[in-house]
Amino acid sequence: MTRTKIALLSAAAAGLVMSGYAFALPEGVDTVQVTATAKDHPLGELYSGWHFRTPETQALQQDDFENPGFLWVEQGAELWETVDGSEQKSCASCHEDAADTMATAGAQMPKWNEALGKPVNLEQQINLCRSERMGAEPWKWESSELLSMTSFVRNQSRGKPVDVQIDGPMKPWFEKGEALYHTRVGQLDLACVNCHQNYYGQSIRADRLSQGQANGFPTYRLKWQKIGSLHRRFKGCMDQVRAEPYKVGSDEFLALELYVNWRGQGLPVEAPAVRQ
Repeated sequence: MTRTKIALLSAAAAGLVMSGYAFALPEGVDTVQVTATAKDHPLGELYSGWHFRTPETQALQQDDFENPGFLWVEQGAELWETVDGSEQKSCASCHEDAADTMATAGAQMPKWNEALGKPVNLEQQINLCRSERMGAEPWKWESSELLSMTSFVRNQSRGKPVDVQIDGPMKPWFEKGEALYHTRVGQLDLACVNCHQNYYGQSIRADRLSQGQANGFPTYRLKWQKIGSLHRRFKGCMDQVRAEPYKVGSDEFLALELYVNWRGQGLPVEAPAVRQ
């Protein structure tokens, strides 16, 4: 099946085909829909959040020259080559060409860190490299620098299928994330599963609920007018149900990130995606 046919079928399924609009898939991505392979997966078909967006938002992501998230990718490319810290090293000093060395990194995080005895996600690994290898100060969460570097590194994996480990030492973290996904919180007494599994595709205000897949993060949200991390999105969801959110970078959000990535296992990395 051609890319055009796949795109048209995906658009039709989402009710987004409009007369006179030419659909195409995001740059570097061959599909936005895969069949769940895990026998215990709660969903049969997995859809990227791109699938549920308006044609205008889809078009914004589709063109690398129009996609505003690439401003952060470009800054990340500059930071990759920038010498910093007491060791006078850059990321490139150790990892050389990111297109080669980071080709799958963005698709496999969070990943187990033996020294810490816990998983780390991409933001945390970047800061570990800065503090332990470069002798540089870690970047603050949601800072322009960390968002840019995360966007740049994840973009190297664009088109690669999400593939996170959930067995071995990762299993307790996966189970914790699964429990959090199903736990009702806040004054509205809602869990992640209530919206993103039970009602995906339904309208909520001026938007449509997605399956809550994370393959597009870091994501440029039109609402934010900037790139934001997955943990910022988690925090925003908890704010919206009037719950006390966990801190970005917390073990709770890390476990939830692992579980959400597993729910989208096999979907292609799209970063930087554009969402509403």
